[in-house]
Parts: sequence; C-alpha cells; structure tokens
Amino acid sequence: MTDDNNVPIHHLGNRYRLIHQVGKGGMALVYEAYDQMLERPVAIKLLRQDFSELQGFRDRFKQEAKSAANLTHPNIVTVHDFGIDPNGIFIVMEFMVGKDLKFRIREKGFFSANQGIPLMIQACNALGYAHRAGIVHCDVKPQNMIVSDDNRLKITDFGIARALSSINEDNKPDVVWGSPQYLSPEQALGEQPSPASDVYSLGVVMYEMFTGKLPFNAKTTDELIQLHQTQPPVPPREINPECPSELEQIILKILSKEPAARYRTADQLGSVLATILENYRKQPTSSRSSAQVPPAFMINNQPPQISYEDYSPGSEKTSTAIDWKLIGLELLCLLLVGGLLPFWLFIWFSIKPLFG
Repeated sequence: MTDDNNVPIHHLGNRYRLIHQVGKGGMALVYEAYDQMLERPVAIKLLRQDFSELQGFRDRFKQEAKSAANLTHPNIVTVHDFGIDPNGIFIVMEFMVGKDLKFRIREKGFFSANQGIPLMIQACNALGYAHRAGIVHCDVKPQNMIVSDDNRLKITDFGIARALSSINEDNKPDVVWGSPQYLSPEQALGEQPSPASDVYSLGVVMYEMFTGKLPFNAKTTDELIQLHQTQPPVPPREINPECPSELEQIILKILSKEPAARYRTADQLGSVLATILENYRKQPTSSRSSAQVPPAFMINNQPPQISYEDYSPGSEKTSTAIDWKLIGLELLCLLLVGGLLPFWLFIWFSIKPLFG
C-alpha cells in the first residue's frame, strides 16, 4: 500500500495493519485492514495527507467522527476509531463485505421497483435515524451505500463532508464539498444543509437506480450545479417505462428545487416508499408498470401511518391483522358447548336408573 506520494504504508497508529486498498477518491484512500489489538477486520479511510496539517480541520474531523461513532443502527456502517498518523488523518470503520450501490447499478443497468424500493427504505431508515439525532449526512450518493450479497444496505461516511467544509476557502480552490452529481440546489448555493438536502440527494440516487442514468449531466461542475438549480429532470418513465407511475411521481417530488416542496425528512420518505411497495406488491404482475395508483403523498402534511422498520433483506411484509369476527364465533361455540354439557349429563344420570 502507498500514500498519495507513493510511499509504502503498512501500519497506521501502531495498531492497524493495512491489507490492501479497496477504494480511492479525491479526498481519501480506503483500505481493508486488520485491528491487531481487537483481532478483527476493519475498513480504514485515510484522508489526504495535506488535510492533517490544518488544525481547524483536525478538530472538526474529530468532532464529526465522535458524532458518527454514536450512530448505532443496522443500516449505518459503525465507526470504531479515529486517529492522526504521520501518514494522515484516518477513521476506522466496520468492515462490510459487499459492493457499493454505484457498482450494483452499473452491474444491473437499473433496478425493478420490487428490488430497489426495499434498498431505498433501508437508506431512509439510516438517514432518518441520523436526522432524529440531529446529524445531516451532506454527501448522500451510491458510492457511500454498501450493499451485501443478502441485500443489506448500509450508509457510510457520516460527517466527513461536514468536516471537509470547515477547511478555509483559501486552501480548497479545486474542491467541491459533496458530490456535484448528487448535490442539492441549496448546498450548491452554500446554504446550511438540512434533512431535506439529504432527501434531495437520495432522490438523485433513486432516479439513477430506476433509470440507470443520472437526472443531470454536464461537462463542468458549474454547469451541473446550474442544472440542479434550474432544470427539471426528464420523467423517469420516459427513460424506463417499467418504472411505476406512482414511484415516478415520488421521485419528481423529491427532486423539487425548493426544500419545502420535498419530504422534510428521510423518515417521511421511507413511510411513503413503504406504502408504494405495499401497493405495488398487491398488483398483478402484468399491470405493475402502468398502474395508476394514486400517489402516497402527504395527508394533512403528515406521512402515511405505516412502519418501514421491518423491511429486512430478503423478507416481505405479511399481514398480521386479527380476525376478531372469527375469534368471536369460536368463543360463542365454546360457550354453547360448555353450557349444554352439564344439561346433557343431568339428563343422562336422570334416565339411567329407568333402564337399570
């Protein structure tokens, strides 16, 4: 393994042995590693070495790493440790076997509603939990979503984009914080991101999942940001007619330019997606793509009352409604039988001597 200057790196923090590099971005290198103290595999993100020279960034990154470490959720990659090494700042995370969602999309072309919506419900589950904890991800993209072979999705990199944004403008002339393909219009304007900003970015991910294409493409970052701010996306069904019309309406709502026009939190979006999935699975297979089911938008400015917490990989929700009428009839029969039994015993013992 080597750093940005091609200098071999074998250990970090006198504790973690690097096995091999599994990813590389403009900000960091990602390694599969081994925790020699606790004797377990881990993933390590090693940030660019020049970042470690900035005291303000080190402090902010440590703060964000602590916040991320407090997020304990089945759909969030757990943060184990944080450190500063001569090779740079690094963060130690749970090692998850799987591929990022970007790879999965390229592999499949696009997802069907039945395959893709449960994954997005898991993403909403993770982001909603973070939003309730007061944490906005700020860099939601498929590269930050790891999908295992059994379709468990986990989101990683909470807080890293927020820490990077603390670097002084003079030190980052060539850097856009967040990924411009998935950046919300308000983030591009430098406004404070909110949970609705994460929802917008998740909408871009959904658009890509169900069409195989990004909603906006441009030659430069500035042009791309301009499209996010001004241009409506091509409706998904014009690219993929198999996308259910109800899902298309949801995606277009999420990609609204104004935050107030979207769902305010990932929790709301997750509830709506759970409703869509229920409706979709009840439809005959032959009519799914063209079904005109009324969209599951907000009712009195509130999400539909449906839980999405139990959408675990490989499982479908089953009805657990209790048939009280049937139970009532069974109890009535039991009472009738129980009440008549003493009467028949009385008759039997009364007439038995007559035949004796």
